[in-house]
Amino acid sequence: MTPSLRTIIAALAPLLASACASVEPWQRGTLAKPHMALDPHPQRTALLAHVRAAREAASGGVTKDGGGCGCD
Repeated sequence: MTPSLRTIIAALAPLLASACASVEPWQRGTLAKPHMALDPHPQRTALLAHVRAAREAASGGVTKDGGGCGCD
């Protein structure tokens, strides 16, 4: 490793370690509420991604190529 890379890693390590936090048992109920999720509607997001992939398959789509007919 180069000295500058070591310096960067040494500077970032305390910042990354300080981002960890323990969650108390009484706080878990609050964090489990739907509005605290990163994606509050995962089924709707998956459906929209599927529709976009089927429509835009000729231009690249979302995740995979296909003919646009949904038959992959």
